Amino acid sequence: MAVTYQTEGVKMPDIKKRETTEWIKSVAATYGKKVGEIAYIFCSDEKILEVNRQYLQHDYYTDIITFDYCEGDRLSGDLFISLDTVKTNSEQFKTTYDEELHRTIIHGILHLCGINDKGPGEREIMEAAENRALEIRK
Repeated sequence: MAVTYQTEGVKMPDIKKRETTEWIKSVAATYGKKVGEIAYIFCSDEKILEVNRQYLQHDYYTDIITFDYCEGDRLSGDLFISLDTVKTNSEQFKTTYDEELHRTIIHGILHLCGINDKGPGEREIMEAAENRALEIRK
C-alpha cells in the first residue's frame, strides 16, 4: 500500500512526502478508512483541462480531479492536481500556496472517503472536513 507523488510537465512541489503520507493516513483513519494505492499526479492547467475533457467531458480548468478506485474501506485512486490552479486559488482566497496545496491534496482524499461537494450544503461540509484535516496536520 502506497501513496506516490508524480509530476507531468511541472516541477515537483516542495512537500514533505513522508509527513504528507502520514497525514493522509491519519485523516483517512478518522473516517474508518485505510490507504491503498493513491497516486498524486501534479500537473499544469493544460493537462488537467485535457483530463477533464477526455474522461469527464467537462470543458473547464479545476484544481483537482479524483479518480476513485476504492474497494470497501481501502482508499485507492489517481488524483490529478493542477499546480497552476492551486496557485491562482491561493491568491484568490488570500492563503499561502502551501496551505492551498495541502487543502487540495486532502480534498481528493475526502472525496475518496465519501464526502461530496456538488449538492446543496455539501460544499460547507467539505470545507469543514478540509479545515479539520488541516488542523491535524499542524
